Amino acid sequence: MHAFDVLGDPVRRRILELLLADGEKTSGAVSAVIQDEFGISQPAVSQHLRVLRDGGFATVRPEGARRLYAVNLDPLRDIDAWLDRFRRYWTPHLDALATEVARGKRERRLRGPDQEPRQGDTR
Repeated sequence: MHAFDVLGDPVRRRILELLLADGEKTSGAVSAVIQDEFGISQPAVSQHLRVLRDGGFATVRPEGARRLYAVNLDPLRDIDAWLDRFRRYWTPHLDALATEVARGKRERRLRGPDQEPRQGDTR
């Protein structure tokens, strides 16, 4: 399965977010959060964990009766390297947007809270 097929599913992306934020998690802990957020069954969560593991995005290690899952960063680095070829197309636009947002904040700060916004301003 291609990396973007694996990451195209919102459940699998959320599982990776959980594992990145908290480090290793038991399959039960992952299942509890995912079941609560997405309303899917424990077997469905296990299937998503297996897809992540088979795709190389997650590792699993047994610890007694528990199975601990963690993120494997190598495939994410590969995706980042692939995306790097395209960043030149959106980075200048995002930089320009950041400049405009900063300019608007500065103008609002200098104008003060009691002054009326200029035409076209949104507060």
